[in-house]
Amino acid sequence: MTMTPPRTTDGTPAVPGPSPAPAARAADRPTDVAPPTSRFLAKATLVTAALTAVGSLLGLGRDQALSYLFGAGPETDAFLVAWTVPEFAATLLIEDGLAIVLVPMISVAVARRAQGAPGDPVRSLVATTLPRLSLAFMAAAATLIAGAPYLVKVLAPGLPDPGLAVDCTRLTATCVFTFGLAGYCSAALRAHHRFMAPAAIYVAYNTGIIAAMFVLGGRWGVRAAAIGVAVGGGLMIMSQLPSLLQVLRRKSATVIEAAEPERPMDLALVSTVLLFGLCRQSQVLIERFLGSTLPAGAISHLNYAQKVAQIPMTFSLMLCTVTFPVVAQALAAGDAERARSRVEKDLALVSCIVLFGAAVIVACAPQIIELLFQRGAFTGHDTAATASVMRVYALGLLGHAMVGALVRSYFSTRRPSWYPLAAMATGILVTSCIGAFTAGSWGVLGIAAANATGITVTALLLLYGVGGRGVPIRVRQVVAEMSRPVCAAVVAAALGLFCASRVDTPVIGLAVGSAVVSVVFVALARALGAAGFTPALHSVTRRLPYVRNR
Repeated sequence: MTMTPPRTTDGTPAVPGPSPAPAARAADRPTDVAPPTSRFLAKATLVTAALTAVGSLLGLGRDQALSYLFGAGPETDAFLVAWTVPEFAATLLIEDGLAIVLVPMISVAVARRAQGAPGDPVRSLVATTLPRLSLAFMAAAATLIAGAPYLVKVLAPGLPDPGLAVDCTRLTATCVFTFGLAGYCSAALRAHHRFMAPAAIYVAYNTGIIAAMFVLGGRWGVRAAAIGVAVGGGLMIMSQLPSLLQVLRRKSATVIEAAEPERPMDLALVSTVLLFGLCRQSQVLIERFLGSTLPAGAISHLNYAQKVAQIPMTFSLMLCTVTFPVVAQALAAGDAERARSRVEKDLALVSCIVLFGAAVIVACAPQIIELLFQRGAFTGHDTAATASVMRVYALGLLGHAMVGALVRSYFSTRRPSWYPLAAMATGILVTSCIGAFTAGSWGVLGIAAANATGITVTALLLLYGVGGRGVPIRVRQVVAEMSRPVCAAVVAAALGLFCASRVDTPVIGLAVGSAVVSVVFVALARALGAAGFTPALHSVTRRLPYVRNR
């Protein structure tokens, strides 16, 4: 199924701006660039949510398979050091890095093609950027493969078996190339308002890892998981290739040949975005570095806790993934007011979703971890340690979600800004200082607390500075709005924790705790008038002001 925004009554896409040339009204004119209507946004968000849910479930299955087959010890610690590479690559090349540069750029090219620009601006842009980026991805992957021993030494100097981590790192380093191509495909498709294939990439990715672990685990040990990363990266590309070829093969809006290629990417913009992504993901480096000095299994406990705790954040940001091209196109058209309204509504909804998820995690962490992981080599001690860490991680989930949402506002204008990098660097400094001070006495809990504190500081700095550097949102109003679901989440988490802890059976305890959190959060959010609870949710299916009526 291809989600394509509808046409206007005269049969041409409803693109704002000057009337297109007669040649642009031809029957072969592309239909995938029309500003999205309310029905399209709802459909895109629903599809993205469904595929995100499947990908997240498979991600849990991947972690369950890892814990079941290899437990939480030196072998998994070695793999998780190598796992740092795909974690960085996913952030930089698929999620918050390259996509932030490419989506607005390709969106402008798509709009130009729809308005009858000479030649095909989309194909010209792809021909200009994709070969150069592919060479860069390949060179980066080769560098990591060659330098794997040094990378492992820097990331985790305390590992008892660095050789295993080196082997796994060389296998996972291939994802720099495959993730780069997959991220380019995703950005191009989202700019064309195609969301199904990009949302399905983690379904393909995690399927490849799980299959490799079960098929090859008996012979290759934890190296099988690293092989799965290499296979899964290729599946990411293959799952998007048919859709990408379809949009690129569309006939140009005019028969006039292009006289000049699209201008190359702004290196300053690319630098600021990628450096921000590197800085943000370096929180993982700090955790792995500090965790390598603790008893065996510490890195594994941090990893399992973080993966589960991030699920509410992933779902909360799926709306921003759908609306990011919309905001970029609104700003390109000079419609800052509509962009501001869209971003403010997104922030309200994101805060409600992630705070509800955080409340459930705080209330039911032991039950969740026991049901998900406590089998095979994963013991009750591992469950208790992971659950404690996950509760601390949950305290920083709102900060993580706000950073993910706000950084899009800074870079959707297609102008370089060093402020997000400075804000993220400040948060990393806070994380490093607190982690170094508390890891010795608090262990993994101190590392998790440092993560939560550092990302919250970054979120506050980004919120403070967004008015003059990104989409001009009303900061005070946004902060006042977020305080309502925060209050509801605190009360709901406390009552849910009290009720869940009174039940011995994990399934029943999770059901009771989740039910209490749901009832209390919904009641308080409505009583406090949290905009993200109903009006912002309704805004997802509401016609955007700058979309023409048909």
